[in-house]
Amino acid sequence: MTQVDTIVALSSGNLPSGVAVVRISGDRCTDIISLMLDRAPEPRRAEYLSISDPAEKVPIDKGIVVWFPSPNSFTGEDCLEFQVHGGPAVVSKLLRSLGNITECRLAEAGEFSRRAFENGRLDLTELEGLSDLVAAQTEIQRKQAVIQSGGALREVYESWRTELTNVRAIIESGLDFSDQDDVPNDVMDACKVKITSLAATIRGHLDDSRVGEIIRDGFNVVLLGKPNAGKSSLLNALAKRDVAIVTDIAGTTRDTLHVDLDIGGYAVRITDTAGMRDTNDPIEREGVVRARKAAQEADLVIWLQDMNDLDKSGSKAPDGAVTIFSKDDNGVIDNRSSISSKSGHGIRSFIEMVECRLKELGGSMDGGLISRERHRISIEACLMDMNRSLCNFEDREEIIAESLRSASDNLGRITGRVDVEDLLDVIFSEFCIGK
Repeated sequence: MTQVDTIVALSSGNLPSGVAVVRISGDRCTDIISLMLDRAPEPRRAEYLSISDPAEKVPIDKGIVVWFPSPNSFTGEDCLEFQVHGGPAVVSKLLRSLGNITECRLAEAGEFSRRAFENGRLDLTELEGLSDLVAAQTEIQRKQAVIQSGGALREVYESWRTELTNVRAIIESGLDFSDQDDVPNDVMDACKVKITSLAATIRGHLDDSRVGEIIRDGFNVVLLGKPNAGKSSLLNALAKRDVAIVTDIAGTTRDTLHVDLDIGGYAVRITDTAGMRDTNDPIEREGVVRARKAAQEADLVIWLQDMNDLDKSGSKAPDGAVTIFSKDDNGVIDNRSSISSKSGHGIRSFIEMVECRLKELGGSMDGGLISRERHRISIEACLMDMNRSLCNFEDREEIIAESLRSASDNLGRITGRVDVEDLLDVIFSEFCIGK
């Protein structure tokens, strides 16, 4: 068996009175135990032990040690975990001592997770879910990441692969024995029904309004309106701090500004934009261009209309935008459609409206949602292959079989079962050093 480098990572930040966790994975773990510990710990049992420098034979610290012999570890290799005091001197000395051991080095970003994948412990969707879990900032993001890291997507995609493989096996049996009778018509009809049904299921999976990606990346709300419509004031009121400059001078905002909020457990980005008007100022004109582009990419566009400016001509709300009347300082309009950043009137109702839109969009996450563009691209390619097979069901069994093979491979690329070597560096570069 080829020996692999033993990798070391500091998996948590240092605090003056906190704990630092140092994780180790690889062939030298057993040597590290004999060189640095006063005795070998019991497997998968936390023990309080003295940790010493192997060269100087002096204690570095006393801490919790957990030993995970292969293959029952996160990476599938021998793994060792030190939980020591978080002081910089302790951590620095421990890392230097480990680094002086032959074939022991600091881990690269995502290297622990990559080894878990290469050793068959987790598939790519589970590892991406784990990465999302580490990065989750809201409750809904956490829930989605937990579902994905638990293998929900893998189970869905592997079940589809199994169905495709079974149908393909039946069709290829006819090709293997082409000197005999063709596959009976009733068998081919049954295969066609199965492919048609599975294709409908996959189309339903794709027809998700990109909910999973919105949950992962955040729900994008863009504020549009004429100059001085109150967009920047609303942004500051929602952020509860001065993010944007607010003046009575039209055209103050010339670029897009945003704040990230947690609304009902969803990550929401609220973007302020330049006032929509014709202008000869090249900088402000570029701001208007950027505002239009932001609106095109938004999940929800809010058109702010100054209630004191109702009778004046000018820019109008784009199609699909929700109109909110601003500067309703005296609350003369129903607060479900008006706000006052000055008095606070309608701000709570505005937030509730956004939350309602999110809940309508969210739906159920039980079966796992598509959370990355690479998943969507592979699923769409799979569906195209299946449609190609259906178009040749009359008399081209070899094309049917080849199309189903390609469809299966496209699903396999999502989980990492097929031809993903060129993707690995990109995927694992998103992970932190300790993962």
